[in-house]
Amino acid sequence: MKEHATPCYLYDSELLDRTLWEIGKRRDENQYVHYALKANNNPQLLDVIQKHGLGADCVSGGEIRQALDAGFAPERIFFAGVGKADWEIELALEAGIGCFNVESIPELEVIAAIAKRMGKTAPVALRINPDVDAHTHHKITTGLSANKFGIDLAMLHDAIALAHRLENVEFKGFHFHIGSQITEMQVFANLARRINEIQASLSEEERPSMIDVGGGLGVDYENPEENPVADFKGYFQTFREHLHLYEGQTMHCELGRSVVAQCGVLLTKVLFVKQSSQKQFVICDAGMTDLVRPAMYGSYHKCKNLTAEQERVIGTTNMHRSLHRYDVVGPICESSDVFLTDYEMPETRRGDILCFCSAGAYGETMASEYNSRPLPGRHIY
Repeated sequence: MKEHATPCYLYDSELLDRTLWEIGKRRDENQYVHYALKANNNPQLLDVIQKHGLGADCVSGGEIRQALDAGFAPERIFFAGVGKADWEIELALEAGIGCFNVESIPELEVIAAIAKRMGKTAPVALRINPDVDAHTHHKITTGLSANKFGIDLAMLHDAIALAHRLENVEFKGFHFHIGSQITEMQVFANLARRINEIQASLSEEERPSMIDVGGGLGVDYENPEENPVADFKGYFQTFREHLHLYEGQTMHCELGRSVVAQCGVLLTKVLFVKQSSQKQFVICDAGMTDLVRPAMYGSYHKCKNLTAEQERVIGTTNMHRSLHRYDVVGPICESSDVFLTDYEMPETRRGDILCFCSAGAYGETMASEYNSRPLPGRHIY
């Protein structure tokens, strides 16, 4: 087991390549994939992803710069987000990005005004809130009428008319995104049917050339080794069967988590094993500053004791470690800095190296320097 200073992220480039090849094999020619940089903006990963021909889905001016620096073609960059600052809009217009996913009528008007001032034409898609339940965690659900995202269906006709009427705006499509970590294909089928209903209610002049179904495809956090690649076959087949595209229309999607989650792990070293009157705590040098998902969402990441596994493989005298139950926690001065509770692992000792699986998405990219802690290291192999 190669030594790395902990905490640190390790990325498996072979698995990332395998995942990207699977995406290319399963999509149709009229199904275009844009990688959502918010999942992981590690430059080395972006380099691999853009070389496989994916576009980029960005939610900030900083991500647009990163996408351009990584070599993504400007016309394959889409800019989403409910609150775009003027400087971000200007940056995107100057770069000549492929599309603004517009979330409100006021935003549409501001983009048109900035484009006119700059002598540019802004390609736009209207993000519609379809009121479709993603059947996922409430903090990562985005397509219900109570959520802050998108234009209400009741305002759609007015928004389309305004997009056609405004100077310096090119109306290109509709954008949808209902949530993340969706593993039931029926949810995507429901979205496709709702899009069909919306399109059927429009006149021929109102129908756009592009339908962007967003992202949201989930991964198997419980069994990452058995299912290292997401169900791209089912995902693209679901839209192939249920989404009705009119002549000349293309489908776009924005995959993030399903591209990178399984190729990344977080390594951490055990600082102390602490016995209380009720339970045992494994205290690691990684905390919520390095992997915030468990603290923020109550998310699960499988944990492996790599030191114990290595002992078993090489057959040392300590190879027979009995199983114990632990709360696996970090060093941050917050009660929410907990990775796992009542979790069964081989007997764990100070200095052991642990591995949190499926950490390639929303791990490194959400890391912070809270408590004045340095950001985790990162290595790709």
